[in-house]
Amino acid sequence: MDKAVSVLRGTPVVPGVGCGPVVRPEVRVPVPTEFATIPDTARDAEIARFVTAVDAVTGRLRARAEASTGAAAEVLNATAVLAQDRAWRSTAETQIRGGADAAAATIAATDRFVVMFEKIGGLQAERTTDLIDIRDRVLAELDGRPEPGLALPTSPSVLFAADLAPADTAALDARYIVGIVTVLGGPTSHTAIIARQLGIPCIVAAAGTDTVAEGTVVLVDGATGRVVVEPDREVAEAEVARDRAERDRIAAWTGPGATADGHAVAVLANVQDGAGARAARDTPAEGVGLFRTELCFLDRATEPVVAEQADIYAEVFAAYDGRKVVLRTLDAGSDKPLRFATHPDEPNPALGIRGIRVDDVAPGILDRQLDAVAEAARRTGVTPWVMAPMIATVAEAAAFAQRVRARDLVPGVMIEVPAAALLAERLLDHVDFLSVGTNDLAQYTMAADRMSPALAALTDPWQPAVLALVAQTAAAGRAVGKPVGVCGEAAADPLLACVLAGFGITSLSCAAPAVAGVGARLASVTLDACRDAAAAALATTDPAAARAEAARVLG
Repeated sequence: MDKAVSVLRGTPVVPGVGCGPVVRPEVRVPVPTEFATIPDTARDAEIARFVTAVDAVTGRLRARAEASTGAAAEVLNATAVLAQDRAWRSTAETQIRGGADAAAATIAATDRFVVMFEKIGGLQAERTTDLIDIRDRVLAELDGRPEPGLALPTSPSVLFAADLAPADTAALDARYIVGIVTVLGGPTSHTAIIARQLGIPCIVAAAGTDTVAEGTVVLVDGATGRVVVEPDREVAEAEVARDRAERDRIAAWTGPGATADGHAVAVLANVQDGAGARAARDTPAEGVGLFRTELCFLDRATEPVVAEQADIYAEVFAAYDGRKVVLRTLDAGSDKPLRFATHPDEPNPALGIRGIRVDDVAPGILDRQLDAVAEAARRTGVTPWVMAPMIATVAEAAAFAQRVRARDLVPGVMIEVPAAALLAERLLDHVDFLSVGTNDLAQYTMAADRMSPALAALTDPWQPAVLALVAQTAAAGRAVGKPVGVCGEAAADPLLACVLAGFGITSLSCAAPAVAGVGARLASVTLDACRDAAAAALATTDPAAARAEAARVLG
């Protein structure tokens, strides 16, 4: 079936098979080029009109975030924060004071920041799509038009797009969008993360999609990165049927996580709030392996007080009463700036003030968060495991562990920086567990922005160098008898989950919709097979070969 003229390829990010006609996002209204000049006497009113429009757009984004859970909620909240960015708004208001109307000011301010973000590159460049989407929504509000967005199909279709704004991706319906293929984006882009949460097969960084006409039937294989244009009907139906049968088999898995010969590998859920935790509880997840706590800090002018934080944490702890909950302390900075602490104009934010380092510029923020976690633990009777992000030195790990133990909590750290992976055994002298964040570990190991579509192959978690660091971290845990989990997006890949188990990883934490797929795949293979697959993958020199070797061994 793989005829060269009919097959496109990209980076696979969400496994599954979908087949249907191509649909594309609606063409947005062209940005206007002619504007009115606002007289001095009307400029305050024009500024008020601009502010009202921005606030309306922000309000709708926040409402969508509140109606969402997990990664979609976080991304929508981050977009709402961007809409309220003081520098962007101030630039637009300055334009209006100079005589520009609100539409011209919105466009000029956006253009300025898009240029700035693109020059900075990295995660900041990823925000250009979000900012342009905000611009278009504000322009529509100023003009009295409906907000731009996707016109969802009424029958199963495959969505082709250059890129998708977070608000559009979060609104997709998996009943009608059975596959997503984008030209831009990487394995950990907003589109990929939300698609994984929604369970929609997804391929990013795909070239040649502009040659495929809307309405053309395509087959999308999110496990291999293959897009077959005008596939043979019988072959396509057979592939979809196999995928459906596999999904049925997955749906029948009820846990707990273990290989076919009974070796336990806990399968846990990633959550961000109480609603997400309650939803994840309906899956076979044995607990929470990553409780992201950024949601209550984003879109805030001031830090949430201890009591407010404790209420939020207690909701998640109560949802998993009696089961494991691993909480990550504030991982702000980079693509998740805080208005009251971090600086979005850092020249290289991915290497700047983020994670544990935020406490250096906002002293006390970590202690107050730990106080809130301890209070939530006291209320619920749960003893959470607490881990710090972006740990790079043994001294950082030791200091964090001391603060956590002082509150009768269980300390651990994230392995996202290669330095931490290399010193994993020494870190375990001070903490009780490690958790590998493969998204950032891949970025920092390969010196490649994880949001860059041009570098998507480098930030693939199947990169042998990344696998080697994960294997080394797991070996450190085995050497001292302490658990090592994986909570990055790699844990949601059923094939890679088996390789990770072969390394000696003791738990896998992923988006709730991926839990059953990971557990069911583990249950189909023995521990020896996982070890053989892990060795085969490590012996390769590129991610495609690593995937292929693991698949060959595991069958």
